[in-house]
Amino acid sequence: MASGTMLAKTFSRLGYHILVTNEYPSLIRGGHNVVTIRIATEKFASLDHNLHILVALNQETIDLHKNELSRGSVIIFDPHDGKPQESDFKEKSSKLLSIPLTDLVTKHRGDPVMRNTVALGATLALLGADFAKLSQVITDQFGRKGQEVVGHNLAIAQEGYDYVKHNFAEFNSFYLDKPGKMVRQLIVNGSEAVGLGAVRAGLKFAAIYPMTPINALITFLADHAKDFGIIYKQPEDEIAGINMALGASVAGARSMVATSGGGFALMVEGLALSGMIEAPLVVDMGMRVGPATGMPTYTEQGELQFMIRAGHGEFPRIILAPGDAEEAYQLTFEAFNLADKYQIPVIMLTDKYLNESQWCVPESVFTDQVEIDRGKLITREPPGEFKRYRLDVPDGVSDRTLPGLPNGLFFANSYEHDETGQLATKGDQRKAMADKRLRKFKAIEKAGKAPAVLGLDDSEITFVSWGSTKGIILEAIKLLAQKGKKARLIHFSWLYPFPREAQKILSSDSRLILVEQNATGQLGQLVREATGIEIREKLLKYDGQPFFPEEIVKKVTQ
Repeated sequence: MASGTMLAKTFSRLGYHILVTNEYPSLIRGGHNVVTIRIATEKFASLDHNLHILVALNQETIDLHKNELSRGSVIIFDPHDGKPQESDFKEKSSKLLSIPLTDLVTKHRGDPVMRNTVALGATLALLGADFAKLSQVITDQFGRKGQEVVGHNLAIAQEGYDYVKHNFAEFNSFYLDKPGKMVRQLIVNGSEAVGLGAVRAGLKFAAIYPMTPINALITFLADHAKDFGIIYKQPEDEIAGINMALGASVAGARSMVATSGGGFALMVEGLALSGMIEAPLVVDMGMRVGPATGMPTYTEQGELQFMIRAGHGEFPRIILAPGDAEEAYQLTFEAFNLADKYQIPVIMLTDKYLNESQWCVPESVFTDQVEIDRGKLITREPPGEFKRYRLDVPDGVSDRTLPGLPNGLFFANSYEHDETGQLATKGDQRKAMADKRLRKFKAIEKAGKAPAVLGLDDSEITFVSWGSTKGIILEAIKLLAQKGKKARLIHFSWLYPFPREAQKILSSDSRLILVEQNATGQLGQLVREATGIEIREKLLKYDGQPFFPEEIVKKVTQ
């Protein structure tokens, strides 16, 4: 993964667009790992089925991925591990490039794992790029370890680069065209984008128990906690985590938790507590294959309905789902504003594919002006009698105070209460307070965002989807255009409460096709419940792998 990131950074700094995905088994003892990188001169939104260069550090890699190779592809292998059978690759005219990775590492007295670094230099040479930019990336990567380590890695990468240049100079068919206009980009994974959005929104407290696929968020927050004045706490479990975050929220700090489905199941009681005491809270819920432990390092979109129904009793919440790293940053910032404005939990639905893939995002996205909205938070002594859960508020949102204001004291516990937070036992008190909380739904619905319509209005095909399938469908639309078919995408990033405008947008004459990474079409269920529209054509995938654009095209053309 480190080598894949360095290759991606190299080409990003050269002005190319990149996307990096990784796959690894759900085994503590390890197993086959693969990193896939797409590099292009123009902006794109997902991987495709093209595999031009396969770097095989063992025979297993060749066995597992040889059927994915494109025609005229190249396989880099180490003769130290034996030579693959050339007859296996004749059908696709693939070329075998024997590069003595082990010998070149040994020559420099390197650790065997540094074969990755030799392969990094060799791949750069096959793509026709200058070594100087990789040299800069390696220097940045290992700079903290000292000049000796930097020099060692540079020398080994140079060996791979020079070996290809001297021995395989004729393999220049993969030389990349020069990129277009240079745009300064950052390479971030989805979890890092969530972290950037949270920090920008004024995050001050995060309690997160490690769980795939949100662990990169922990690393990001822990690494930068001192720089940004953030407390990151690793609790003993998810129950403690959400209660800590709620305590921080009541104290006035913007706080969040992050987890996946199994951890969220433990947080559900705390989620309901957030609803009762009306404490703002942001939850990053990273989806993976379930139920139970399932396949924790693979991707899925199986928890939308769980998020809508989670928690005992009835209380409002907002559910958002970013489609890429840029949206992950923007929606996380928005989530904190929404949580404060309506004093509710806001759930961000991400997934393994989004969280752990690396995306290039223009730097300008992160430097745009943003406005923090703390809602009805009173930071000074409130005048007159303070009622934390005041009933006569049209939008259901009462003023809240910071601790330490003598005239702003209130009770916040899990029992039903009156306007001051004191225990309520009468039916009319209960109904009045429940009505007050549920009035927020109407206010939230007015603020809800309609789904984005991406594509031409006169399209014969309309895809309907949410979350990280966005980019894959957009790439499929490009392929369909090459076949003379017009298609568009209705992309939901605001899922709940279901946006009012969606019914009109979905009531089109074109062919509707639902695309989701689950087995039951959970967005389709929500659409039918909210609008009465049933999307009959469904493309559902739940094998743990993200869609490829070609799969979607095949479905449509069939």
